[in-house]
Amino acid sequence: MSAEPEITWHPTEDYLNQSRLLAFARTHAVDGYQGLQDWSAADPGGYWDAVVRDLGLTFDPPYEQPVDMHRGKEWPEWFPGSGFDYVSNIFRLAEIRGGADQLAVIWEGDGGDTRSLTFEQLRRETNQLANALENLGVGKGDRVGIFLPMIPETVVAVLACGLIGAIYIPMFSGYGAEAVASRLRDGEARVLITANGFNRRGKLVPLKATADEAMAAAPSIERCIVFDQTQTPAHMQDGRDIWWGDAIEGISSEFTERDIAANDPYMVIYTSGTTGKPKGAVHVHAGFPIKAAHDLAYLFDLHAGERIFWLTDLGWMMGPWLIGGGLLLGATIVIFEGTPDYPNPDRLWEISERHDVNVLGLAPTAIRALMAQGTEWVERHDLSSLRILGSTGEPWNPVPWQWYFEQIGKRKLPIINYSGGTETGGGIVGCVTARPIKSCAFSGPVPGMAADVVDDDGNPVRGSVGELAIRQPWVGMTRGFWRDDERYVDTYWSRIPGMWMHGDWAEVDSDGFWYIRGRSDDTLKVAGKRIGPAEVESAAVAHDAVQEAAAVGVPDELKGETVVVFAVLRPGFVPTAELAESVRQEISRQLGASMRPRSSFSSTIFPRHECQDHAQSHPGVISWTANRGFDLAREPGRGRANCRAGWANVLSLRGMSR
Repeated sequence: MSAEPEITWHPTEDYLNQSRLLAFARTHAVDGYQGLQDWSAADPGGYWDAVVRDLGLTFDPPYEQPVDMHRGKEWPEWFPGSGFDYVSNIFRLAEIRGGADQLAVIWEGDGGDTRSLTFEQLRRETNQLANALENLGVGKGDRVGIFLPMIPETVVAVLACGLIGAIYIPMFSGYGAEAVASRLRDGEARVLITANGFNRRGKLVPLKATADEAMAAAPSIERCIVFDQTQTPAHMQDGRDIWWGDAIEGISSEFTERDIAANDPYMVIYTSGTTGKPKGAVHVHAGFPIKAAHDLAYLFDLHAGERIFWLTDLGWMMGPWLIGGGLLLGATIVIFEGTPDYPNPDRLWEISERHDVNVLGLAPTAIRALMAQGTEWVERHDLSSLRILGSTGEPWNPVPWQWYFEQIGKRKLPIINYSGGTETGGGIVGCVTARPIKSCAFSGPVPGMAADVVDDDGNPVRGSVGELAIRQPWVGMTRGFWRDDERYVDTYWSRIPGMWMHGDWAEVDSDGFWYIRGRSDDTLKVAGKRIGPAEVESAAVAHDAVQEAAAVGVPDELKGETVVVFAVLRPGFVPTAELAESVRQEISRQLGASMRPRSSFSSTIFPRHECQDHAQSHPGVISWTANRGFDLAREPGRGRANCRAGWANVLSLRGMSR
């Protein structure tokens, strides 16, 4: 590990005084953050029982014990025998807080249009769509695909499925037809909810055309509800397709709650693994939404009435996380249909200012792209409403973390770094507003997560890289993979009995701060030394010329494996062999000579490409390697998310593919 960073941010009295985490700890007479960690690791049932009471959640009928683990840690049943509907809890709590007229959702579209819904309006529209779905024959346990951009109707569709006990399958709005079809087929979905289209970078995306192609390859689909988002024509198949407006016409906006058990599934969200077909993580009513609300309350210190904007799509777990967790806490969620740099690179700062955002969440990739445009785009905006900065999706590099902290947070706001996974329902490690923060680091395990860094035998490791593991079950963990329990157990529980092995390298420094070092199935081992790609990438990005980097390993006769680095340059830099050598030396300076590619390297300049999946353009890419025979075009990054435009667009997609 390179030199440990210094503590960058200390909590002020204001942050300490309003901390929900500290208030929760005081209520239960435990010693702050560390006390909550210790309590939850020693007594998971007692801890989560206290959490749901602190959050004001209602179970009807109530549970007699918080957890039943008679099937082992792999299959805990939380709040067994109880009834719990997370959607009804959202609206009940809003009414109790007196916030029925408070804004629940604020939407901004690609072209700058805005719409909003109060909690009462959201309740009525949710009830109406729930009744309409039942009129179309959808019932408890039926699967419903949701293939929509981030618009208010997406929130309505998610909640309506929850009310009737249907199981929704969220999908990225940018998916191609086969990606949609494969999820609909695997989940045997009966209904698809989509739109005729949406706008992206000022151009119409014909979403219904993609949906039609997907439904042709998904024979289980019986009905398709189409929302008119763009006021443009769409092909409508008789007997199958119905416009959203027609489906809800004359339908009551009142709804009688159904009997839903705490452990009834409400969502199957597909996550791509490093190998094999996508995994359908099954989540239940008294699981994922509670975990999301817990993490937002105690890590991000989100309060009722505050506004949270997280740049996400429904197909990424942060979309369902924002909807379920944010609304359960009585916050206003801000959702965005467009892209961060359209029409200008200040779009996110403009949204934050216009809608008085208090909690802003971005992936490091977005910061790396926007920082290259300069600080003048930030300086145009009043961001004084911001109180918390959040990040997740991939490991940070120091330079962009510092830019986020200094330019957006003005060195006053904490960056709540947050890492977990689709299967975990939220964070495993994170920061909190009640503790000091280091660049790129985590305060430690999220309370409720008995996380550890271990060696191959499950023994704790400190001061060097080990595997991220979890020793106790938690609320929010997946109830297995959809109709593939064996694969679930094999993926997470088979290596060390009784221990969840998450598949990440992690490290704890001498001050007790935690770091994620990359995927353990994507490890570099050079001359017998093991290192995560994230460390190599961070070393490369530390160079003034490098905006983005991705590191992969290739076979080497001498070292066993050597490193290949792809570097995306900042504007104004030209890719040359001399520049590649300079970056190579920077990696050596930070990580040691063994991690430096040999001096006899090839340098290649690649043209500008546009990644179709992520609409990210690159002005030039340089690569260097000691293995001249390595065919770059056939090896895009060993298990990282694929990008249709080709391997040159390797822009740190690690973490999106979990």
